[in-house]
Amino acid sequence: MLLLFKQWRSFETPPMKNGAPDYSAETFKTRWPVFKDLQQQLITIDTTNWSIPQRVDWTLVWAEMNGYDFNHRILKPWERDPAYYKSVWEFRSDVPAHEGPTHHKTLELWTYSFPLSKEERGNFLGDLRVIPPLNIQARQNLIGNAKELWQAGIRVIENQSNSLEKILNKEGIAEDEEIKAAIREAITSTNSFASWLEEQAITKTGPSGIGKENYTWYLQNVHLVPLSWEDEVMLLKRELARAWTSLKLEEHRNRNLPPLVAAANPEAYDLMANKAARSLLDFLKTQKIVTVEDYFEPALREHLGSFVPEAKRNFFVIGEHYDPRPLYSHFYHWFELARMDLEPHASPIRRGPLLYNIFDSRNEGTATAVEELFMQAGLYDDSPRSREIVYIMIAQRAARGLGSLYAHANEMSMEEAGGIHSEYTPRGWMKTEKELLLFEQHLYMRQPGYGTSYITGKYLLESALADYAKMKEDVEKPFQIREFMDRLNSIGNIPISLGHWEMTGQLVHLKNIIK
Repeated sequence: MLLLFKQWRSFETPPMKNGAPDYSAETFKTRWPVFKDLQQQLITIDTTNWSIPQRVDWTLVWAEMNGYDFNHRILKPWERDPAYYKSVWEFRSDVPAHEGPTHHKTLELWTYSFPLSKEERGNFLGDLRVIPPLNIQARQNLIGNAKELWQAGIRVIENQSNSLEKILNKEGIAEDEEIKAAIREAITSTNSFASWLEEQAITKTGPSGIGKENYTWYLQNVHLVPLSWEDEVMLLKRELARAWTSLKLEEHRNRNLPPLVAAANPEAYDLMANKAARSLLDFLKTQKIVTVEDYFEPALREHLGSFVPEAKRNFFVIGEHYDPRPLYSHFYHWFELARMDLEPHASPIRRGPLLYNIFDSRNEGTATAVEELFMQAGLYDDSPRSREIVYIMIAQRAARGLGSLYAHANEMSMEEAGGIHSEYTPRGWMKTEKELLLFEQHLYMRQPGYGTSYITGKYLLESALADYAKMKEDVEKPFQIREFMDRLNSIGNIPISLGHWEMTGQLVHLKNIIK
């Protein structure tokens, strides 16, 4: 099984052509029989006497292969999605891999330290030199007709030039003529590519959504979310209504309390952020919510944020300036990434990021679920009005996911989906800064299922917790939240549905997906 996994992952990385990964139609056609052979080898493995963890690993490889198949047949980001050719990534994602389809030879700027060491310099030059030939190849590959994906992708490529320009100011670059020349060549190539995209945009007239049937197949067979498009619409409508109702009841309960006051200057923000980080970590430890590892605090403190003037605050920053703990709860993400770095899973199949964002229900779902879980366990007993922020955040996730569902069904444009996202987020907090709205709806169009994964993953985690608790109760053993969270963490960054199976032995929720 592990040998097949290694062969599969090696195959999944495309060959190189003229210094860049080859996404040409001819190469995909040539390699397709090799993929089908790998897929057949996996399917013919007899897993009858395997343990549940072994069967979970098999299912992960099966789902990844389904993802390759779906990309080849339907999503085709190398043909439909100009943003696929973004090469420069300035920051690490807060999930195991970049959100959305990403090509195989990106320049991960956040992994480099400046001035560059000799080894880093060679790698950096190699990364830079991928950009011009990839941009040239993209013009041949991008034959799709997805109008909104095309238009939104232009901004992504244009922004890449800004990222490259900033590299010229990093320590040690001004003295390195070879690297400066490579950066300037990458900038020229990127600008030319963006201009070409702009010229071609007028010819793009088709839909960008993949449709309900394709969406459901992808959700179930790749991301292992046991729901349909229709199920997700119902779930997100329910969660949106619940969040609004709960918010209004919280506001009523707190009506005689003073309002929260936002940090008014950098000093006030820093004081509040440090206090919030300490409060969250102490709460998790003293209330036995999860085992607080030594790496939790440094992982969190790297992301405490900084003061932002009121006029420039986006949705998340608004709440963060009243009480950072709801957002810091969502930063459970960084605990998980630190665990992946420092305590890698024993199984090579689970050790690194799963392909095609298959981890979304697990990582985004867990980060969203713990916002409310920590709240219900008492995190805001010292500040009841902070509970209002939690419900505002849940409503925002439900609204944006609901909009993305209608966009993928081609029942709404991305702009109209953004309208739901904006209008149904309480207190107008999504109307203050448009960049976040554009980024999120574009991402969710690029990556089916991602926009809903925050709420669907939360639902799946709650389902797993309920079955786990009942399993304990059935044998007259106490349910302990720390035991559940530690067990979930130990399983790794895999879909919640598989974690549910491994923790409880129950496969009923996946019976129509896993044959």
